[in-house]
Amino acid sequence: MARVPEGLPGATRPELLQLSRSLRLVVGEVPLDTYGSGQLEAHLADLEWVGRIAVAHEAVVENFARRPGLTVVPMKLFTMFSTRDRALAEIGDKQLEIAAIVRRISGAQEWGLRVTQRTGAARRATSARRAGTGAEFLAGKKSARDAATHAKAAAAESAVAAYRRLSKLAKESRVRDDAPASAATPPLLDAAFLVPAAKRARFTQAAKREAATCAKAGAQVTLSGPWPAYNFVDSGAQRS
Repeated sequence: MARVPEGLPGATRPELLQLSRSLRLVVGEVPLDTYGSGQLEAHLADLEWVGRIAVAHEAVVENFARRPGLTVVPMKLFTMFSTRDRALAEIGDKQLEIAAIVRRISGAQEWGLRVTQRTGAARRATSARRAGTGAEFLAGKKSARDAATHAKAAAAESAVAAYRRLSKLAKESRVRDDAPASAATPPLLDAAFLVPAAKRARFTQAAKREAATCAKAGAQVTLSGPWPAYNFVDSGAQRS
């Protein structure tokens, strides 16, 4: 614990609470005047503040995730209990579920894959030649729309194919659908893969090949990781 980061701003340093011989909680006490329900709701509009909290939370999670011989079941940001006893009781009631999760994610890492349509490809598909007549103008607009539709379809197909092939190298894979509906350029694919640590090099090399294939279809691939298995600790979620 001497090497553990300080934890959330305003909170006590992280400490361990023992639930069983092999299961422990990493906890810190937070002040209600900052993290209480009313105050927290007001703070959530401050993205810079939320970002600082998220970075501090992630630093603690990753500190333990890097330790050999440990399997971390990460909790979401702002998971809070009224007392230590309440935390021990509620988590203690879920020990069988947690044990099943540990068996699934042990020895594996999460990788994220995001596929978007390249801006340049979309712009080229929608560009039309200058028309001399009204009919030519309308025909050009239709041709541009058709080209844009075909370009997006080709990029989307490449994303689906990349997901299918990379899933074969993962223990589990999930398509995430939490992108905001108001996003200017929503991703064609936002996926998470639970990859055995022993397959890390093979997976990342395969992702590079998929990125090259997607680029030819007008799509851009961003690979991120490894991360703690945030997307694979909900036993009730849909898995593939």
